[in-house]
Amino acid sequence: MDIDVRGPRFGAAVTTVVLAVVLITGSVWLLAWQTLAFALGAAGGVGRSPYGWLFRKVVRPRIGPPTEFEAPEPPRFAQAVGLLFAGVGLVGFALGPEWLGLAATGAALAAAFLNSAFGYCLGCEMYLLVRRVTVRAE
Repeated sequence: MDIDVRGPRFGAAVTTVVLAVVLITGSVWLLAWQTLAFALGAAGGVGRSPYGWLFRKVVRPRIGPPTEFEAPEPPRFAQAVGLLFAGVGLVGFALGPEWLGLAATGAALAAAFLNSAFGYCLGCEMYLLVRRVTVRAE
């Protein structure tokens, strides 16, 4: 079943704010929260993430029904990519080196910002590229 395109973009906007605060404060706990949010989105799809729940329960009733849909697999893959970067960032901030935490969190922030501000999902594009390569290899 396809998903409302506004949901992942809303989640990316919240993620952008969270990751910006992580970079400003160096909060390991806040990055751990974001890592959990990515894990839930990767495991169950973006609708199962905390930001997906917030969008579904609070935002979407106020903005009306969706008019544009997308397949759930690319955003779910993007959540897994975000999980990887947030996990590496968490290791960097918690155990060192700090530059690793800053770099990985910054990369995740850049991807989230691109999606929230411009609707360009790097993880989704990676998913499509992987699909093309694996289909050709078969």
